[in-house]
Amino acid sequence: MDMEPQLIPLIDSLPSTVPFVGPEALERKRNRAFKARLGANESGFGPAPSVIAAIQSHAGEAWKYADPENFDLKHALAAHLGVAPTNIVVGEGVDTLLGLAVRQYVRESTPVVTSLGAYPTFNFHVAGFGGRLVTVPYGDDREDLEALLAAVKREQAPLVYLSNPDNPMGTWWAAAEIERFIDVLPKDTMLILDEAYGETAPADALPRIDVSRPNVLRMRTFSKAYGLAGMRCGYAVGAEKQILAFDKIRNHFGMNKLTQIAALAALKDQDYLKAVIARIIAGRERMVQIAAKNDLAAIPSATNFVTIDCGRDGSYALAVLNALIDRDVFVRKPMAPGLDRCIRVSVGLDEELDYFEQQLPQALAAVK
Repeated sequence: MDMEPQLIPLIDSLPSTVPFVGPEALERKRNRAFKARLGANESGFGPAPSVIAAIQSHAGEAWKYADPENFDLKHALAAHLGVAPTNIVVGEGVDTLLGLAVRQYVRESTPVVTSLGAYPTFNFHVAGFGGRLVTVPYGDDREDLEALLAAVKREQAPLVYLSNPDNPMGTWWAAAEIERFIDVLPKDTMLILDEAYGETAPADALPRIDVSRPNVLRMRTFSKAYGLAGMRCGYAVGAEKQILAFDKIRNHFGMNKLTQIAALAALKDQDYLKAVIARIIAGRERMVQIAAKNDLAAIPSATNFVTIDCGRDGSYALAVLNALIDRDVFVRKPMAPGLDRCIRVSVGLDEELDYFEQQLPQALAAVK
């Protein structure tokens, strides 16, 4: 028998799957493009004109490696958030930072707590490092703080994941409830508080940043409201000791120079960010109206998407999703039991929402 290199048993045991199938893969399979790209929670409004200008003016510097310390961006973020640069680590999107965090706290068979149906990329990293995923159901379409806490204590879990606002449901907890959760969390359990949609949330949803707590890592991104999903830039905020630990394992040349420049320019243009958030809020309100016109219920959202309750079971919601895809509308849906009755629709440009509004009743009629 021919000999060949052998994967370690953990990697060999994992399925050859990825958390998401991209719209590009679906377009290749269908052999045509979508007319409304409303499934990946990107910002169809794009980055600020000032950001585009910054990218264009520095395009000739693409031959350079990026500053491995992310010095300028870290200092700008620190000033923006009122913390020290040593309280921030920058990485290639929150997905990468989640993987680095899991690597630091999880070994094979380590229990890791999250909600059933929460962001699947986190689960992907836990599986990749051999952790044992412990999930608790949502309650009333929100992540159940009491159930998460009980699971952490029962399992003596060193890591727990919570998103606020939440993906895929768009719901949120007030800052006071998140702070109470942190206060009663075991001191040796690290909380990953994913705030990817923090910019689109109500002001009272985000707790005050307290970098004196060694067991909280808050993760944010330029992919959503800032409109830079394709450039991959996220950051984590936390206590200095825990943040500096990322330097031991991160890819120091993982960032690219144009991404650093774009993120810095985006952070400076807060006026554009406010304008985009206003458009997102208007888009959410419009989707509530579209859902109601079709006798569906939109779940209140603090994100740049709206989750729509299709009113029946998961099989029906999946059929609605596929009917929309057949009609060139890219959307996604939650898959966990109890949440799978819904589809999830990103806020998009007016013309995309026009097309969605036109196609939704046809999709519903097709699956009756």
